[in-house]
Amino acid sequence: MTTKKIIGKNRKTFYVTTAIDYVNAEPHIGHAYQKIVADALARYHKLKGDEVFFLTGTDEHGQKILKTAQESKMDPKEFVDKMSKKFEEAWKTLNINPDRFIRTTDKDHQEKVQEFIKLMDKKGDIYKGSYSGLYCLGCEAYVTEKDLVNGKCLFHPNAQIKELKEDAYFFRLSKYEKNLLELYEKNPEYILPEFRRKEIINRVKEGLNDLNMTRTKFDWGIPFPLEKGFVVYVWYEALLNYITGLDWPNEKFKKFWPADVELLGIDNGWFHCVIWPAMLMSLGIKPAKTILINGFLTFNGQKISKSLGNAISPKEMVEKYGADPIRYYVFRNFVFGQDGDFSEKALVERHNNELANKLGNLVSRVTALAEKNGIEKTPNKLILKLNLKEIEKLINNYEFDKALNEIFSFIDTCNEYVQEKKPWETKDKKILYELLDSIKAIAIVLWPFIPTTSEKIAEQIGFEIKYSEIGKPLKVKEVKKGEILFKKI
Repeated sequence: MTTKKIIGKNRKTFYVTTAIDYVNAEPHIGHAYQKIVADALARYHKLKGDEVFFLTGTDEHGQKILKTAQESKMDPKEFVDKMSKKFEEAWKTLNINPDRFIRTTDKDHQEKVQEFIKLMDKKGDIYKGSYSGLYCLGCEAYVTEKDLVNGKCLFHPNAQIKELKEDAYFFRLSKYEKNLLELYEKNPEYILPEFRRKEIINRVKEGLNDLNMTRTKFDWGIPFPLEKGFVVYVWYEALLNYITGLDWPNEKFKKFWPADVELLGIDNGWFHCVIWPAMLMSLGIKPAKTILINGFLTFNGQKISKSLGNAISPKEMVEKYGADPIRYYVFRNFVFGQDGDFSEKALVERHNNELANKLGNLVSRVTALAEKNGIEKTPNKLILKLNLKEIEKLINNYEFDKALNEIFSFIDTCNEYVQEKKPWETKDKKILYELLDSIKAIAIVLWPFIPTTSEKIAEQIGFEIKYSEIGKPLKVKEVKKGEILFKKI
């Protein structure tokens, strides 16, 4: 993966987005996964010196939101204000720091959606007609018989499937079938992982229907600018957040677009990989560089579901385990793109065996010995065993589990070096310097994944968390042992 546009002498830009969360229910750990990954990618590129923009937020319009607000006996705006705040706070507890948290009820988003529609109409890509078909309230989308399994939606099996008929405005999606297939063929990295790309291509080859882009049965949405009495279809306007959040079509948009990575779940694949690029093609805007699709997550072996009572809030998980152990676990335990199970038992094992026994123990032992015996600057031959190029390659390929495996292999090497050189007996200040300098490098490369821990180590030893600091001699002369980084669970 490559970043784009040189800014100044060496600065490049990197733009990463996530799917925005629908606020009809509380945030849960399944929602958090994508945001943790996006945050780590943003931090990694900041380490590398790139100019970064990270966007996430909440999706707040549509029939399902209106229905949930009515059931809660609340005004829909009051309801979404309350729910959106919960999502924003949940991400803060996990140390997820977007550059903008966009809401689809934001004034600038609504105005720019209407502007986009007017421009699309001028291109001749919108027409009025009528539509009838099966509608899934869970998806807030029309579906076909072949989308259903035993008459039920694959993604929302408990949702009602209704036959609906209404006047509507349509986007000429079918017009872009050939363009989309060319996009997929010429840009194999556009949809990742590869097996998801093949699924999308096969479906597009079956033919595309034009998209019903308005609704008339309710009014909780952005008013459709071409005729009163219509609101913009929630999925159509939600997709536009990726450019409205960049102040399209102004300077920030010109600097950061196209997005380097758009992260989303498999249930959103069709909208993002087919409808979204076609909408951009209509206005002559380049699609994102890569759409990265993660699989489904289960929790302790069960599908994450409000009805099952296992939709554990990120806030509760952080209170129980801490943010960094959760962040570390999702990267170490899941192969990105594949389905995965969030197991508390496995999280505890990773915490105790890897974070506490390996990383925590290394930092604790070395800093205690350095505080007692002092250090003496010397060339650090140990750090040559840290394979930075391989770590970078793995992160750029979204193989986060393997990147962490590489980093922890070096932590093992450092622990073995302690055992081999026995600095508690030899009092060798040069050995302790080598180890401290290596811990500095470890903390820097781990910062995208476990930022709080890295920052604690940096404060304790005395260095800046910058990629350029790796390989530079450690300047600190005195070291004091800090608090235990990871207490056993």
